[in-house]
Amino acid sequence: MSLSRLLFLVCIALAVVLPVRLWVIEPIYIASPSMEPHLPVGGHVFMDKVTLRLRPPRRGEIIVFRSPVGADHELVKRVIAVPGDTVELKEKRLVLNGREVYEGYVRHTRRDERLQGDDLGPLTVPEGALFVLGDNRDESKDSSAWVDPATNEPVYFLPLKNIRGLVRGFY
Repeated sequence: MSLSRLLFLVCIALAVVLPVRLWVIEPIYIASPSMEPHLPVGGHVFMDKVTLRLRPPRRGEIIVFRSPVGADHELVKRVIAVPGDTVELKEKRLVLNGREVYEGYVRHTRRDERLQGDDLGPLTVPEGALFVLGDNRDESKDSSAWVDPATNEPVYFLPLKNIRGLVRGFY
C-alpha cells in the first residue's frame, strides 16, 4: 500500500470518527466508585450526546455532566428528581413527592454512620435543574453533599446546562 493511499484512508477515518465523537457518542471511563455496583471503577460506557438534545432527562437515567461546584471534571450520577419534584432524604432513604422510593440499585457502605446528606430536605427542584445522586451513596459527592467553594453554601441542584449526555451501554 502506498503512503499516499494510507494517508487518504487515515483522513477518511478521521473525517468520520471525529464528528461522531464530538456530536453523537463518546467513550467514558468510570474513575470513581460513586456509581458502584452498577458502574464499577475501571469500566467503560458510551455517552449518548443526541438524546438529551431532543428531550429532558428522566428520573432514573444516568447522566454525564460538568460539576456544578467548580471542580474541573465530569461526573456520572443518576437523576433522582426533575423540575417540580419534592425530594427528601430520611436516614439514607429517598422520599420523592411524599412517597418513599425503593431503590434496588443503591449501595450503602457505611450504613451505621450518619453522613452529610443522609438527612436532607424536603427540597423542591427548580426549573432548569435536577437533583442527582450516586448509586454508592456513602461514597458519592452529589446533590446531597455539594458545597460551593466560594461561599461554603450547599449546592443541591444540577443546572441542566451542565449536562453533557446520557450514559448508554458498556464496552
